[in-house]
Amino acid sequence: MAGSNGKQKTARDMILSLGLIVIAAYVIYLFVPHDDHAPDIKRVDYRVELLTARRAASYPVAAPEGLPDSWKATSVRFQGADDDSWHLGFRAPDGEYVAVEQSAQRRAEFIDDASQGARETKVTEEIDGRTWTRYTGGRYDALVLQGTEGSTTVVTGTASFERLKEMAGALETS
Repeated sequence: MAGSNGKQKTARDMILSLGLIVIAAYVIYLFVPHDDHAPDIKRVDYRVELLTARRAASYPVAAPEGLPDSWKATSVRFQGADDDSWHLGFRAPDGEYVAVEQSAQRRAEFIDDASQGARETKVTEEIDGRTWTRYTGGRYDALVLQGTEGSTTVVTGTASFERLKEMAGALETS
């Protein structure tokens, strides 16, 4: 009988210890601040990079004009040494990502990189008198325009095709 009393104490002590640990974890959880909403993404001003790219690129560089302020530019870069690569990223009004990518790089390789592996479909979109080809993929979808001056333009991202079309329609090369 003496042996069973010791086992009962050990089991009871383990349960009490576990209960104290759960209570301590709950108290810590209550006092640690929680931020459940998405972080505020800073808007970037891309005017200087756009002017630089338009002077240096071997093709007409595209950027959107007339988009509402609800479209937030979040990233921009021009790399003249890397096949005149132009990138302009946006957060769309619905929170999704849309990017404008242009390059004089080999078309197939550039589209694969810019669209993160999206595949060409037989669907085309007529947007402002230009024919764009739809690409669909696991992570990004894309609209692709074969440039007439040695460049390819890709509008890509996590946004819907409606948002991608909205961006493609706003692109100007002036």
